[in-house]
This record gives sequence, structure tokens and C-alpha cells, in this order.
Amino acid sequence: MGILTALGVSTGAIFAAEMGDKTQLVAMSLATRYRVATVLLGITAATVAVHGFSVLIAEVLNLAIPTDWVTLLCGLAFLGFGVWTFYGDELTERDEERAASRRIRSGLLTVAVVFFVAELGDKTMLATVTVGAQYGWLPVWIGSTVGMVLADAIAIGLGALLGKKLPQRAIQNCAAGLFLLAGGVMVFRGVAQLAA
Repeated sequence: MGILTALGVSTGAIFAAEMGDKTQLVAMSLATRYRVATVLLGITAATVAVHGFSVLIAEVLNLAIPTDWVTLLCGLAFLGFGVWTFYGDELTERDEERAASRRIRSGLLTVAVVFFVAELGDKTMLATVTVGAQYGWLPVWIGSTVGMVLADAIAIGLGALLGKKLPQRAIQNCAAGLFLLAGGVMVFRGVAQLAA
């Protein structure tokens, strides 16, 4: 049951974190230059690498910080992710230019490198570290990768189908609400554990 919970939580948290995120916009942008399959494979490869690093960071944090404090800090981080998601990320012209300048002969390698660089230090990477501090590294790694690829696949598909008619703000608000709710619950649990 713990493995399934970790898979579900990490998939859901990262899926929500990616909605309206800058890297989701990068994925849409890359899909205008490369085949959808190439973009999805490149995003998957980059996500496996970045989120593998994220769960490694989480494991180190778990060894260094007492569990009660980890729960409280994770809850506060989720509240921060909720606010971050509410205000959103934007793909600026500079981001577009940087992505375009990273052209490599292989479309797959280009997508993987661009997405890897865009994902470093991003909200979804930090959310993976946060969830990884609560659950085992392997299900979080798998779940966060699945959540990220699903969110980007949906965005690429809807973007191709609907163009710019997506209700981006409504998606961001729903994702922010989920983070704020989860963060509030975790902060409450952390405070209760520290008070006990």
C-alpha cells in the first residue's frame, strides 16, 4: 500500500505542478519544431534524469533532517508551490531564443537537452524533492516521471488541437488550490508531530 500511495501522490503532485509551468510551455514550443513522438521521448529521458537527481537529494535530506521537521518543511514547500503555481511561470522570448540556440543534430537529443536544462531548479524538480522526502525514492521517481510526461503530453495534444484557446489561468488556479490544500494538511501534520 505504501508503494501505491507514493506512486499516486508523486504522480498527482508533479502532474499538478507541471500545469501552467514554464517547462510545459517549453514542451509545447518544442512540439512546433519536432514530431510529437520525438518531443515525448526527449521529455521522458530528461525527466528520468532530473527526477532521479531530485530523489537522490530527497534521500540525503531524509538522512540529515528529523522526520517531524521534514513533514513540516514539506508542507511549507507545498504552500510555496501553491503560491508559485497561482502566479505562474511564463516562457519569455529569451527562453525561446535559448531553446532555439541549443540545436543539436539529433532532434531527440535536442529536445532532451533543452528540457533537461529548463527543468533544473524548476518547480517540478523541487516538488519531486519534497515528495521524495516523504516517500521512498523509487516510486517517487517513477510517479514523478509519469506525472510530468502525462501533463506535457496533454498540453502538447491540447495545444495542437486547440491552439492558444486553452484556459491556462483556470488550469493554474486548480493546480495552485491542490498544492495549498496538500501543504496545509502537511503543515498541520508536521506541527502535530512536533507538539506530540
